[in-house]
Amino acid sequence: MSILSTLTGPADLRKLPVDRLPELAAEIRESIIAQVSKTGGHLAPNLGVVELTIALHYVFDFASDRLLFDVGHQCYPHKLLTGRQGLMDKLRTREGMAGFPEPLESEYDLFRVGHAGTGISTGVGMARGDTLSGEAYDPETNPDGRRVVTLIGDASIANGVAMEGLNNAGTLRRQMLVVLNDNGMSISKPQGALAGYFDRVRVSHAYTDFKKGARKILGKIPGGGVLQEAYHRAGEMTKAMIAEHSWFEHFGLVTVGPIDGHDIPTLIEFLSEARDLDRPMVLHVKTIKGKGLDVAEDDATRFHSPKAFRVERDERLGCRVEMSKGGRSFTAAVADAVCDVMARDEKVVACTAAMADGTGIAEALTRFPDRTWDVGICESHAMDMMAGLAKTGAKPFFAVYSTFVQRAFDQAFQEVALQGLAVRLLLDRAGVVGGDGAVHHGFCDVALLRTLPDALLMAPIDEASLVAAIELMSTYDDGLSAVRYPRDTVSDRFAGAACPAFEIGRARLLTPAHADLDTNRPDVAVLGFGTPAMDAMDAVDGLGDEYNVAVWDARFAKPVDGALIEALLSRGIPVVTVEDHSVVGGFGAAVLECAQERGLDASRVIRLGLPDSWILQDSRSSQLREAGIDAAGIAQAIRAATCAARAKPATRAQIEPTPGVRDGASV
Repeated sequence: MSILSTLTGPADLRKLPVDRLPELAAEIRESIIAQVSKTGGHLAPNLGVVELTIALHYVFDFASDRLLFDVGHQCYPHKLLTGRQGLMDKLRTREGMAGFPEPLESEYDLFRVGHAGTGISTGVGMARGDTLSGEAYDPETNPDGRRVVTLIGDASIANGVAMEGLNNAGTLRRQMLVVLNDNGMSISKPQGALAGYFDRVRVSHAYTDFKKGARKILGKIPGGGVLQEAYHRAGEMTKAMIAEHSWFEHFGLVTVGPIDGHDIPTLIEFLSEARDLDRPMVLHVKTIKGKGLDVAEDDATRFHSPKAFRVERDERLGCRVEMSKGGRSFTAAVADAVCDVMARDEKVVACTAAMADGTGIAEALTRFPDRTWDVGICESHAMDMMAGLAKTGAKPFFAVYSTFVQRAFDQAFQEVALQGLAVRLLLDRAGVVGGDGAVHHGFCDVALLRTLPDALLMAPIDEASLVAAIELMSTYDDGLSAVRYPRDTVSDRFAGAACPAFEIGRARLLTPAHADLDTNRPDVAVLGFGTPAMDAMDAVDGLGDEYNVAVWDARFAKPVDGALIEALLSRGIPVVTVEDHSVVGGFGAAVLECAQERGLDASRVIRLGLPDSWILQDSRSSQLREAGIDAAGIAQAIRAATCAARAKPATRAQIEPTPGVRDGASV
């Protein structure tokens, strides 16, 4: 029987002898690799923290102590050790294990966390809260009190919020441990001066320098003799340093490391000492991302969060990896479109924040290295840097996940929109994102950015319209512009048709029979913002001839097509808006506002979108169905709107055309 299968929780783990823990680590790796190879998920970051997670749970009791994750995609080993092995076979689905910490699953998960940089600050808050309540660990007055540990990694230490947290952590007068999982990676190679600093730390100090610094600091630490003994007992290749002049010391934090993050006995010794320290401390741990799977170690970026895969090994042909493939993605389409614009216009520049592959900017980094940058996990800095570039006359494109642009909204407001600068946002992963769940849904970018004067907000339905939107952005100089697109494949439904150029504030009619609303008055008009327009077309196909439905590709959430909205509502035609965005403040809300501003009856507007509640991890198709914005949900709304309209005939005033109002939009 495997060791892992006998563990019901961390208490069982702590009963094991230390010499059995490497065997347990191997079993955890085997479990993670087996599952992710079938379903996809975060692989390399979890393989890299197996021994570290075991050691943390072996030393601390997180049923009482506090464990905060900074980068939540390192949590699989933690979940397997805290009684959730039975959820593993349905990883990243509603019935199974979430891919990020999830308090609904276990008391061992304190926060839902999928963004970077937050763990130290929330840890400081819990440390202060436990102190105020009298529950905090104190070596003299409350030795059984709660300790606080934050595990931070994947280069998120360079994030601005992490810096703010460190700065405040140094003011604590109690225990708090920050474990820095330094794997030399974020999702891809980390960027910036701080990353260079850690590279130098890992290789620059000789053992004698470590020993000299250690003696000086140990004399100042209560119980330092135990740490010194552990230090001398560690093997030559896993010697730790206690750095008198460590970068973290400037924050008032005792710093230990780097130590070998895959040497369980050494980890346990140092964590045991850190557990009883009466002041904040950083333990710098060096790990290998993808540890235990050679293909993941060799290419940690590719195996950061792979789709299902198979590794085939042949003595003659070597190792070959096959990953499941879908159709062409919006991200791939963006990669080509951006490079095309950059090739034609030398003023176009681009950047990303640690998501070069995820946003498609990796190709531009290769082809145009002097005009493309990966700034690391620093979205706020990236937005400000793009503003600075715009001020010099460049045409900056910032490729960022929709869920991460929230982190730079203040900069979008202050340094971009307020200055009237033209920064262009490529918002990947807009809408629901599938297995990553609520922490990564891009559900509020329209609501945020729509508040900014002169902002131009667009969404494509396919690759051709995406290219057309980017083309318009490259010439739009009056303010911030953005195009949002999902984590999905591009449709070929209109591949054979010409795609009209984007005209600001003008929708595109997808059902040519409704070009003249008076000649062919539809029962219902559907305005789809982005790919939901394609789902609306599928819905219409399934409804048959009983329903006369017109469908528009809305294209713009700001400005909306006011002339079209007036043409529809003035005729009493029910309007169904559909978007892969929150109904709060989104495209549908913009349509209602437009109707009110024009004095139109908006009672016939039905808004479909993401609900005002959290949608948890599952397949993207299941999440769209849950929100009622798949083809079936749209069809149901069309039927309801049609029945309501037929029960309440339009008035003569509603039927008569409004003078000077355009009936349709471009076909």
